[in-house]
Amino acid sequence: MKHFDMASLFIIVITFVLFVLALFFTGFTHDLLLEAGVFLVSFKLIIMAYKASLSASNIEAELKEIKLLLQANKQSD
Repeated sequence: MKHFDMASLFIIVITFVLFVLALFFTGFTHDLLLEAGVFLVSFKLIIMAYKASLSASNIEAELKEIKLLLQANKQSD
């Protein structure tokens, strides 16, 4: 959960609550498809941000490893 910041969690909760409220107020009508689309787009954006955070963490770890290898190589010369 370290990759989800408080803003992302807040957006997830608010979007889900609004989706559930839309179900009760509009019922199972054509507008439900619109609400589901909005929910899925919000969810997809948050998942993409999560994957980008994981990728950035992996790149950062690899860069640190390269830096350590370069420093070790520099000291051995």
